[in-house]
Amino acid sequence: MSRAFPTGTAVPAPKQNVEMLFPAISLFRPGDCFVFLAACVFCFLSFSFLSRGGIAEKAVVRQGGHIFARIDLSRASRIDIPGPIGTTTVVVENRRARVLSDPGSHQYCVRQGWIKRAGDIAICAPNEVSLEIEGSDEVYDSLNY
Repeated sequence: MSRAFPTGTAVPAPKQNVEMLFPAISLFRPGDCFVFLAACVFCFLSFSFLSRGGIAEKAVVRQGGHIFARIDLSRASRIDIPGPIGTTTVVVENRRARVLSDPGSHQYCVRQGWIKRAGDIAICAPNEVSLEIEGSDEVYDSLNY
């Protein structure tokens, strides 16, 4: 039986330590990990706190950039909004709203379905109609940051 190494010599260990895989990790100190974790917790809490919009109260329908109607979400209703290419239909039921039909070719606002949280919005760009849910608190989204 032959051996690759003479008797008495140790077989070299493969170099798979963490510093070879991630060279920047050697720059971290124990306190840096604490600061990193605290920053992650802060970001998570601030995002969850600022992204909620309170209780949904009204649906605001805009046509051509101007408010066409404000609809109370506590009552079921249906409204037709005339636009440049046809009529868009908005339905409100069970404290939520949706665009039921739109003459646009892609139907993005119709496919979005029910919107119910404050700050949610459905935009029918070809017909210049938008549907937004308003709440008791101001909503912050990625555009506000």
